[in-house]
Amino acid sequence: MSENKDYHFYNKVLKPYARENRNAPTKAENQLWYRLLANQQMHGYKFLRQRSVDRYIADFMCKELWLIIEVDGGYHLTPEVQEKDRIRQQRLEELGFTVLRFTNDEVLHDLNKVSKAIGKWVLERGESPPCPPSGG
Repeated sequence: MSENKDYHFYNKVLKPYARENRNAPTKAENQLWYRLLANQQMHGYKFLRQRSVDRYIADFMCKELWLIIEVDGGYHLTPEVQEKDRIRQQRLEELGFTVLRFTNDEVLHDLNKVSKAIGKWVLERGESPPCPPSGG
């Protein structure tokens, strides 16, 4: 298990599905990625999109912080999906990840609030931030 932990529980079987998700992001996922997470915009930390973890695909993951960010669409409001999300989050937390969840509506209509929430978590829980990428 420790070897798998070294790879953040990467599941290569899910790679084609993760790629498919990366190639067809939701509007909210796209906005979060390009406006906050891509190119180490979040305090210099590198995030990955649609990363397989154990038996799931996380919307966004920062390996260095053991942080997963999920963006939930309207279908996440159904009781069945909420229960699946609860089980999924519990499993990811058992593996050592922290999961931050935001709704599509929050990302699309209050990105500043989302940015502050993620930034606050990163600054409070992250070690000293890595050096920002050099401009070039």
